[in-house]
Amino acid sequence: MVSRTAFIRTLITLLAVLFWAPVSMTATAQAAPAAAAADDCRALAPGASAAAERAIAAACAQVAAGTWYTWGGGHGAQPGATYGQVDPTDPASEHDPERRGFDCSGLVRYAYAQAAGSDILNGVASQQYYTHRAAARFTAAQGLAPLLPGDLLAYGTKQDLQHIAIYLGAGKMVEARQSGTKLMVSDVRLGNTYFGAVRVNTGQVTGNIHRTWGTDVWTKAEPRIAADRVYAFPYSTTIRVHCQKHAELVSAEGYDNDVWSYLPDYKAWVTNIYIQGPAWLEGVPDCKDNPPAP
Repeated sequence: MVSRTAFIRTLITLLAVLFWAPVSMTATAQAAPAAAAADDCRALAPGASAAAERAIAAACAQVAAGTWYTWGGGHGAQPGATYGQVDPTDPASEHDPERRGFDCSGLVRYAYAQAAGSDILNGVASQQYYTHRAAARFTAAQGLAPLLPGDLLAYGTKQDLQHIAIYLGAGKMVEARQSGTKLMVSDVRLGNTYFGAVRVNTGQVTGNIHRTWGTDVWTKAEPRIAADRVYAFPYSTTIRVHCQKHAELVSAEGYDNDVWSYLPDYKAWVTNIYIQGPAWLEGVPDCKDNPPAP
């Protein structure tokens, strides 16, 4: 026969177990989201366009898959992961030729190709930042306040933009950062190297769209050869031309031309010698009638 004392002891034990279990499960349930939030890859603020949401989802799917950063990765004939190359300036890239993945601009290219259904951002980080598909641009001084998820964050100088990432909101970005790491969610770095941001237009582009030819063609702060350099097109590049005007005569590649075009995406000028088409571009207004904004 069980004694009264033993019965009471058993009852107390059972009650303790019943009360302890829910409290423990509740504590565990509350702790779990905090652990997941550290690498939460999704749009973390409202306001993103449907296309930007799709670009973020495509990039985040690669994060979830554990895809590697690999130097030169993502720059094949079509958007998508490729094997990388050895970066001669980075010893950590020695295994990149064995890893299938993306570098920073390769990831941006892939994400927005998935979003738009076409290869709209094929190029390196500087070409993606200076894209003729810019819907809006933001300077480093503006910080993160005006940005929306899906905007592209660029790092470097106007002559050499070296890194690009996709903003998620709430001070976070998704990026392919460096050799030896996998694609990741990071805190936005607002330091000396942060250059600014661009919002991508995935729809129809308006304006006077032309294309350059040649390699390493410099744009200038003013329409003259001796003016400060702004950015060099590494190869043939699609550009948006605001206006053109007669200025300093330029002789190059067997041609003479005194017409210069203003490119609003670069806030710079380029000689028409390096723009495909006639010396005076058809359909582009004279800057006397349509001056560039200050």
